[in-house]
Amino acid sequence: METLWFCVIALLWLGYLFLEGFDFGVGMLLPFLGRDNTERRVMINTIGPVWDGNEVWLLVAGGATFAAFPGWYAALFSAAYLPLTLFLLALIGRGVAFEYRGKVDSARWRKVWDTVIFVGSWVAALGVGLIIATTVTGLPIDAAGDRVGSPFAAIKWETILGALAIAGYALVHGAIFLALKTEGEIRERARLMALRMAPVALLPLVALLLYVAGVWALPVLLFAGLALWRLWVGREGQSFAFMGLAVAATVTVLFASLYPNVLPSTLDPAYTLTVAGAASSPYTLTVMTWVAAFGTPAVLIYQGWTYWVFRKRIGVQHIPAAH
Repeated sequence: METLWFCVIALLWLGYLFLEGFDFGVGMLLPFLGRDNTERRVMINTIGPVWDGNEVWLLVAGGATFAAFPGWYAALFSAAYLPLTLFLLALIGRGVAFEYRGKVDSARWRKVWDTVIFVGSWVAALGVGLIIATTVTGLPIDAAGDRVGSPFAAIKWETILGALAIAGYALVHGAIFLALKTEGEIRERARLMALRMAPVALLPLVALLLYVAGVWALPVLLFAGLALWRLWVGREGQSFAFMGLAVAATVTVLFASLYPNVLPSTLDPAYTLTVAGAASSPYTLTVMTWVAAFGTPAVLIYQGWTYWVFRKRIGVQHIPAAH
């Protein structure tokens, strides 16, 4: 049962990275692809109906970790408290900006909130990458699961590489999503930007996977290459799907390399938190399994329906003039 819930949590992170990845990417690209207010409104509208639903995956991943592996949750989130706080503040700022950007018809007002979206997207993408890399590479924790050292113990070269890896992936994934969801000049600029920046933007992800898992990084390279090839020939939908397979392979490689641990101790391997040692009681895991068995299909059906309803491309001609 512990292994099952370890896999479920990995699946939840996969869903979050896939859905929120392009969500972050759109915000990160906002000042670069949107040449005027209308084009920026097009970009924001591509994620407007779904961004808050995408964040549900993070809430469920955190909640599932808390319930299934309280030792893992307590050690990771307390040891990486400052990066996690910045990450959550960035998410809050983005959410407020999406809602408040159009409340006042003022170029200065919109510029302020566009900046919040841009900065919040970058900080959030870097933050989630740092947290995931911290989980995989470990922390200096003692026998009680407490951090040893400064509040910045989670910030080291491996976790910085992880932060850059997720941010680079989000940039490319967001550009491909915009090429899929828009039409006209924005679509073409997004397609070209994804093709041009991918070789550099995806380098940290490749480096992280090579460091963690060696040759098991090759499937990720294969799927990413196929995504760029299909984008090159104008098949944005297939490109987006292949990027989804690339992030699925990434999560699989990272969590497979972590198992049977959930949080390695860099202080002493004897203090490493394991799946068995950090898990809740069998009764708790059984109850969670029954809840997930009934609740998960409902969530997937609802979210799938949302994406189906808002599946069409949009362009500047669909944006009404500001009054």
